Amino acid sequence: MSLFKPNRRLLMLALIALAGCGYTPAFAPSGPAANLPIQISVDAPDNRNEFLFVQQLEKRVGRPIQPLYRLSYKIDTTLDGIGVTPRQEIFRNSIVGKATFSVIDTSTDQIITRGSVDTFTSYTVASVDPSAIPPSTNATISSDSAKRDAYARLMVILADKLVTRLIVTAGTWSK
Repeated sequence: MSLFKPNRRLLMLALIALAGCGYTPAFAPSGPAANLPIQISVDAPDNRNEFLFVQQLEKRVGRPIQPLYRLSYKIDTTLDGIGVTPRQEIFRNSIVGKATFSVIDTSTDQIITRGSVDTFTSYTVASVDPSAIPPSTNATISSDSAKRDAYARLMVILADKLVTRLIVTAGTWSK
């Protein structure tokens, strides 16, 4: 028997060990996050980044039928140049994002849990070749497109991380 080739006995032992420690799947009928998707309403977005963030949250948890909770959030981003040429020209940017959130009980307006998630993404800045005749003008368009795409990716990642945090902690705060 090879150690790299698991067999049924090893799988059964692992399942028994998980059952013995009280493991319950989060979305099981009696799991802590079973009703989470239909219980949380999300504050309305004010800008493109927030719209993308809320859109991803709603893809993951759905729109509430009877919201028991309201998710309030604040998104902060910073743009840093991380790739610099010897002539001090930035050719790669990093966007660091942080989403701070609070889950509020709609019946009492009390904050029942709060936290934050953070991550980053990056994109390459296109360079203009001044020696080309005429000089390349697509660089600005491609840089703007790459930046816009990087912000969109960042919002999706932040929303996914926030949903994961809510699912993991649902047992401590959800009804």
